[in-house]
Amino acid sequence: MESPIDVSPDPSYSPKEKKRRKEQILTKGAPSVAHSIAKAVVIKHGNLFFLAPPEGEVPMSRGHGFGLYYHDCRYLNGYELTIGDEHPEPLAARSWEGGRAVFQLTTPDFQAPDGRMIHRETVGLKWERVIDSEQCVLHEQLDIQNFGFEAVEVPIVMRFRAGFEDVFEIRGLLREVKGKLFKPYWKDKCLVFSYEGGDKIKRSLAVHFYPLPTDVKGTAVQFLITLQPNETKQLRISLAISESEEQPNRLFAQTSVYRDLHAVTQGIKASCEQWMKRETEFHSDSLLLNRVMRRSLMDLHMLKTSNSGDDFFAAGVPWYVTLFGRDCLITSLQTLAFESDTTADTLRLLARYQGRHVSDWRDEQPGKILHELRVGELARMNKIPHTPYYGTIDATPLFIILMSHYVRWTGDLDLFQELRSHIELALRWIDRYGDAAGDGYVSYLSNTNKGLINQGWKDSGDAIVTEDGRIAHPPIALVEVQGYVYLAKMSIADLYDRVGERDHATRLRAEAQALRERFNRDFWMEDEGCYALALEAGRRPCRVMSSNPGQALWAGIADEQKAARVVQRLMKPDLFNGWGIRTLSYKERRYNPMGYHLGTVWPHDNSLIAAGFRRYGFDKEADRIFVGLLEAAMEFEDYRLPELFTGFAREEYGVPVRYPVACHPQAWAAGSIPFLVETCLGLVPDAFANRLNIVNPHLPDFINTVEIRHLRIGKGSVDVRFERRHDKQMEAKVLNVTGDISVEIGPHER
Repeated sequence: MESPIDVSPDPSYSPKEKKRRKEQILTKGAPSVAHSIAKAVVIKHGNLFFLAPPEGEVPMSRGHGFGLYYHDCRYLNGYELTIGDEHPEPLAARSWEGGRAVFQLTTPDFQAPDGRMIHRETVGLKWERVIDSEQCVLHEQLDIQNFGFEAVEVPIVMRFRAGFEDVFEIRGLLREVKGKLFKPYWKDKCLVFSYEGGDKIKRSLAVHFYPLPTDVKGTAVQFLITLQPNETKQLRISLAISESEEQPNRLFAQTSVYRDLHAVTQGIKASCEQWMKRETEFHSDSLLLNRVMRRSLMDLHMLKTSNSGDDFFAAGVPWYVTLFGRDCLITSLQTLAFESDTTADTLRLLARYQGRHVSDWRDEQPGKILHELRVGELARMNKIPHTPYYGTIDATPLFIILMSHYVRWTGDLDLFQELRSHIELALRWIDRYGDAAGDGYVSYLSNTNKGLINQGWKDSGDAIVTEDGRIAHPPIALVEVQGYVYLAKMSIADLYDRVGERDHATRLRAEAQALRERFNRDFWMEDEGCYALALEAGRRPCRVMSSNPGQALWAGIADEQKAARVVQRLMKPDLFNGWGIRTLSYKERRYNPMGYHLGTVWPHDNSLIAAGFRRYGFDKEADRIFVGLLEAAMEFEDYRLPELFTGFAREEYGVPVRYPVACHPQAWAAGSIPFLVETCLGLVPDAFANRLNIVNPHLPDFINTVEIRHLRIGKGSVDVRFERRHDKQMEAKVLNVTGDISVEIGPHER
């Protein structure tokens, strides 16, 4: 069911219309205008996913993000269940193994068909849902049980609605009159919704029932279930999706959708267990850390998505279940110690879509790595530039960094040689197109006259500001991006050395060192003891206190003495809120604890910052971030860190305050704790030397033992146990070695 799209030529809109569309799509200060999805129960397997509130229904009202999605289209946007005209009451809801969820409900007082009032909590409902990604079907089983002492008739009504909306419409970013939505109809004993898009693709949703309903009225079906005391009966519902250029007759074949629910569930469990066994095994004496780690690794499995046979981590559910350059690169970096197979696919996939031409519509340039690829109706119609869209300033250096880190873990020079031309194109992009201002810094020019399109990881329209509160003027050189460029050139130089191109490696290192010298001169704010957020037009510093300099520490571009002051400044209360470091200080004029990038806390940002602290020897400060994120995860459902949460101080509420439309699961949030574990244990691979270096392991005080098993370096693996000694220091002990691998335990080094 893959749906690749061809890159179309730029549409024939006028320059003014192109600019208007890009402003409308790319400059929002929040990811969605839909209502809160903070407590959504999410299941995903492959490219199909479903989310609902804890009561299990998909609201029939407008303005929400719940429903059944596939390939950037929400097929099902309303699904209501009533018992005697009353909605069941939720008791519990949980998702397992990514593709399966169970909702436990009970009935309120309701009137039976014979006129009797059935008291609340007499009837229980267990609503199980499983995604079958092979068949592109959402399977459901509804168990109805009578807990009363008398027989009861239970009138159940289900109502359905399908809108076939593009994800950009749901998010309120673009309204378009496109294809034709047909009137729902019954065929071959199933309820069929169908839509012919403006892209000439026929999309259909067929709802199958077993047993068949006792009554049908339009898109509402009714069942009358008679239950003896303590009796349970089942309803089976299957929602089958299809998209094709032909009429999707397969939807109407009952045998194609009624698979055994247990078999589908077991398949999902097996897939998850296989993934977990392939990964590095982790265990500690901290129940909290174990739970957060397991949730994180299972979420990463859930977010695995494919494009033409190559796997990658989709950025997040529900808004970003697609290929995002920056997100999948950072997530792969965060998880190399636990799973590196997806990284190779990701690098190949991004290389395949690497920019080849100059296109203002897509912000494409030769050598540039994409920002976002969409495959929905609006993309196919070329109504949006995401085919793919290249508006990211940092994905290209991150592509180079990931390649070098991947080879450091695996020793796989073959992949470097395979993608070498793409690496060289990326390096040329940095030097030629990346330096938009011609001043030696990688910067971006906004393609609107309002200067609202930001292209770093803080990419909302109002994210990059100055101390007087105005939007920064392009070209904009972000502080962390210069660090990425420095790290990209320094790290890839090692690979050029490895293949015998020492002159090339020497030149790259010289360029990186020259950048480092300029950076520490031009970005430094002596009065604040920190680096500026960015340089705007005229090389004027954006003199605001933000989290961004912390990522520059991760990249290693900061001078030693300056790094110490940056750590001290970032940990002050105006930035560190007790859970993590805010994106923007509460002292700044634009601070907003609920602003997407203007004062919120992002787990992935903090994981990179903590790694930067460790890089410069500030272990206790890294611990405070690690502990803050772990304790924040404890306050969210299933110990799952969301994409972000608000910046309100810990002492104000005692719990992290939710950001209402944050993605969960979200890839680089799921990668944050695994990356912190790798960082704090001091795991430094050198696959070419068949060696694992363990450098100054350091963990929060409440974690006393950690075991890492099957940690892969090159073609071998090691098992290591970390224990806290009487002097409170962590000691590493090698338990087992497979292959020709040595382990060296040494002091702290940069």
